[in-house]
Amino acid sequence: MSLPPKPPARPNRVSLWRYLKLFRADILSAQPARLYRAWMAEFRTPFFRSYLCNQPDLVALVLKGRPDDFPKSNRVREGLTPLLGNSVFVTNGEVWKRQRRIIDPAFEGGRLRHVFPAMLEAGESAVRRLAPLADGAPRDIEGEASHVAADVIFRTLFSIPIENEVAARVFDAFRAHQRTQPVVNLAALIPLPKWMPRPRNRATRATAQVIRGLIRQLTAERMGSIEAGTAPEDLATKIMTTADPQTGQRFDTEEMVDQVAIFFLAGHETSASALGWALYLLALYPEWQEKLAAEAEAAFGDGAPEFSHMSRLALTRDVFRETLRLYPPVPMMVREARCLEEFRGRDIAQGSQIVLSPWHLHRHERIWDAPDAFQPERYGTDEGRKCLREAFIPFSAGQRVCPGAGFAMIEGVLLLAMLVRAYRFEPVTERPAMPVAHLTVRGKDGIWLKITPR
Repeated sequence: MSLPPKPPARPNRVSLWRYLKLFRADILSAQPARLYRAWMAEFRTPFFRSYLCNQPDLVALVLKGRPDDFPKSNRVREGLTPLLGNSVFVTNGEVWKRQRRIIDPAFEGGRLRHVFPAMLEAGESAVRRLAPLADGAPRDIEGEASHVAADVIFRTLFSIPIENEVAARVFDAFRAHQRTQPVVNLAALIPLPKWMPRPRNRATRATAQVIRGLIRQLTAERMGSIEAGTAPEDLATKIMTTADPQTGQRFDTEEMVDQVAIFFLAGHETSASALGWALYLLALYPEWQEKLAAEAEAAFGDGAPEFSHMSRLALTRDVFRETLRLYPPVPMMVREARCLEEFRGRDIAQGSQIVLSPWHLHRHERIWDAPDAFQPERYGTDEGRKCLREAFIPFSAGQRVCPGAGFAMIEGVLLLAMLVRAYRFEPVTERPAMPVAHLTVRGKDGIWLKITPR
């Protein structure tokens, strides 16, 4: 059986200039093949050294054992600052901890049941929207996945569908922002002084400003309805009315704009990536698609899906996990060593970049059996469950695990089940998908499928 698509690796040795050129085009194919077997690899530049760590013990140390000693690298925020400001995605230390104390209650397990109806409405809207496209003609499913993922965010966060005028403008502006956003900002590679203006694409700054202005409008309107006692009980209201238990402070409007920007980036972009690849994998492996369609039919019956039905979607959940393993939406995470360290007998200087790569960890040849194969059944074995615990980090892990991880697993499984229950997806053989990574893992030229009704 053929394997799912995987980008080619670069030669082991290339010049720094060649590496940067490859990296700018695609993070994944800029890396050498040896990273799929190495426990650790060192990369040198004239300005800093970085160490990619695949050894599960080292990954656990950085993310779980001593996370405060390995804060997020400031190099990560250089290209994202225009859009994300000082959001929870890029902050460290006490600022980050305060933000998480306010945000986390909105995503506690019990509240997932509360936002489920909004997810369901977005899924039903997606099923209706695909009906005129289900004619067997080639369609780029990435656009539809982005649309429904954005709809979920707007409905759960602000209780508005994507058809809302402001929501639609945010969605359009975000797509424009993605097209202007470089993979790496020059300041992320060269240690510029803090006072020096950062060289950023004018269009990147302009689109970020538009997005933040629209989010500011939504946030200010919500603040007013909270004060008037008329606000809906959605995620935005929960976050904006939650006080830090240590200080009693709440987010002001500008702080909330920062957080909404990352909710949209993380919750929309990553969910769209995962859903698009899940549908592509099911198109490549139709026997699994039929299993999932039958499971959804049995779980939902003749009515609409309910939150209690989610526990019946075990196969769908395993397929979604396998998708996140093969195509983790965020392929790499960068931390920084606060002090001198020793990894695998090697001195790691203070300030070194510690790269954790879900892409390579999830496909590591010394950890996973058949690492490049699509095998959702692996999670029913002891070995598969062990790998899940030790080498599966699509949402990061430890104290900095994505607060929306549980949300994303419910959303992804629900949407996948609803779409496969309603439609059959087939690959377009003349337009095979190839993953590339910029902000997230997407299809190089889209993800093209043929859609027909069941």
